[in-house]
Amino acid sequence: MQALLIWQAQGGSGLSLLIMFLPMIALIYFMMVLPQQRRQKKWQAMLDQLKTGDKVTTSGGLRGTIIALKDDALHLRVPPDNLRVEVTKASVMQVTTAEEEPKTK
Repeated sequence: MQALLIWQAQGGSGLSLLIMFLPMIALIYFMMVLPQQRRQKKWQAMLDQLKTGDKVTTSGGLRGTIIALKDDALHLRVPPDNLRVEVTKASVMQVTTAEEEPKTK
């Protein structure tokens, strides 16, 4: 930091400061922005592949089976009373397959 202050005192320009911040900005981009964009694309692809009969978990914790699809919503059948609930597609956090379901004895 002292070297930077000495450099600016000697007539250094803002370009040297910019050169120091570019690697930090690139690091933030590669560590935070790119992984978030990948997760968003993966999640959107999962939403596009939803179909009736899929078992899903919503962000609110509801687990149910899709019985109808609309443009931006879906209808779930929620056990144990087979309630029919309408939720937005954006609230779906994961699709549960048969292999992932816990086995009860």
